[in-house]
Amino acid sequence: MAYTTIDNPAGEYFNTKLYTGNGSTQSITGVGFQPDWTWIKYRNSSTFGHDLYDSVRGATKVLNSNTEGEEYTEVARLSAFTSDGFNLGGETPVNENNGTFVSWNWKKSATAGFDIVGYTGNGSARTISHSLSAVPSMMIVKSRSSADKPWGIYHHKNTSAPETDFLSLNNTNATADNSAFWNDTAPTSSVFSVKNSNDVNQNGTTYIAYLFSEKKGYSKFGSYSGNGNADGSFIYTGFKPAFLIIRRTDDGDNWVMFDNKRNEFNLTDKRLYPNSSAAEATASSVSLDLLSNGFKLRGTDSQINNSSGTYIYMAFAESPFVTSTGIPTTAR
Repeated sequence: MAYTTIDNPAGEYFNTKLYTGNGSTQSITGVGFQPDWTWIKYRNSSTFGHDLYDSVRGATKVLNSNTEGEEYTEVARLSAFTSDGFNLGGETPVNENNGTFVSWNWKKSATAGFDIVGYTGNGSARTISHSLSAVPSMMIVKSRSSADKPWGIYHHKNTSAPETDFLSLNNTNATADNSAFWNDTAPTSSVFSVKNSNDVNQNGTTYIAYLFSEKKGYSKFGSYSGNGNADGSFIYTGFKPAFLIIRRTDDGDNWVMFDNKRNEFNLTDKRLYPNSSAAEATASSVSLDLLSNGFKLRGTDSQINNSSGTYIYMAFAESPFVTSTGIPTTAR
C-alpha cells in the first residue's frame, strides 16, 4: 500500500527558504511553488518580530505572531507572491541590507491538509466551514481588525478534551480551559466551532484561521512526555522533519521553532520563538536530532524536555520515510 501521496514536500507544499537582505527590492525564488502562507523572521535581530503573510488577506497585509496587534499594511515588505516565491520591498524587518532571514512557506491544498479561512465574528456560538475534507488537527486563529487579541490555538493532542482548551501563540501561558473559544465542540471534516470569546468571534471583527489536518508521511501534530535527559525520547513522525514547532502545555514556556535549513546537519540547535522577537539562538540544552522517521530530543531544557512536562508539536516533512512507491528514503 502507498505510504504517502506527497513524495516531494519541498517542491509542492512546504519549504524553508533562507535569504540575505539587500535593502532594496528583490525577488526571493527557489521556494518551489507559489506560497499561500509565508512566515518571515529576521534571524540576527531582536528588534523585529515575526511577519506573517497569506494569499487570503493579501500579500501586503502583515500580522506578527509575537504580538496581539491587529493587521496592518506594508507595501514595502512582502509585496507579492510569485510562482516560485515572493517579492520584497526594502523595509528592514524583512530585507535589511546584509541581514540574514528565514522564510517558511506553505501552499494551501486539501491534499496537503492546509486551509486558510477568513471570517467575520458575530458574537454567538456558530460553526465556520473549511475545505480540508478532513478533521483539523490544529487550528490557529487571529483577529485581523481588532488589537489586544491573542493568537488562539487548538491542537488535537493538547489535552484529553482539546476542544475545551486553548493555547496562545504569542505568549508563554500554559493550556487554559475556556468554553468561549471552541464552544467545547471538536471540529469536523467540514466545520470548526467558535463561541462568544472576543478573541475568536467578536461581533463585527474580522479573523483569519489557519487549519491543518495530518497527512501521512507529510505532516504530524502529536504530543509527547519529557524525560529531562540529554538522551531524550525519540518521537516517531513517519518522515524526516523539515520544520518543527514544540510547545510545553502543562506549564508556561516558549514555543520553539527548528528547521532543516538553519541547521543542515545534526545537532539541530538553532532556535527561534514565535512568541518573541528574540534573535536566533543556539544551545545544546535546547536541541534535537532530525532523523529519517522522526526526531530525538537531545536537550534537557524545559522548553522541550522537562522530566514532568507534556508537549505538543507540529511537524512538516523534508521527505517521507517510505515513498508512495513503497521505497524507503535514505536516513539523514
